[in-house]
Amino acid sequence: MKIKTNDNVVVIAGKFKGMKGLIVKSSPKTFKVWVAGINERIKHQKATNQNPGQKITKHMPLAVCKVALIDPKTSKPTRVGYRFVDGKKVRFSKNSNTDIL
Repeated sequence: MKIKTNDNVVVIAGKFKGMKGLIVKSSPKTFKVWVAGINERIKHQKATNQNPGQKITKHMPLAVCKVALIDPKTSKPTRVGYRFVDGKKVRFSKNSNTDIL
């Protein structure tokens, strides 16, 4: 998976198309990402003896194919490639050909 945690992304398809956010969590096994401020749901927590019932906002996952990385140079959606620089594998933006740290 070419998109990792703490990357800035934009949603390119679906209900939240055009919204930008930071990846909070990613799951390479299921190809899902959790983006801050996008696709949030309200979970109703049942009351117990220790605490009363409450509503909790919870991030729900998005498919990786619905998000694109934002190019750090041009601030537009881009595809990601890999190349070797000094023996290390580095991600780079296909649009501007700059390294992504």
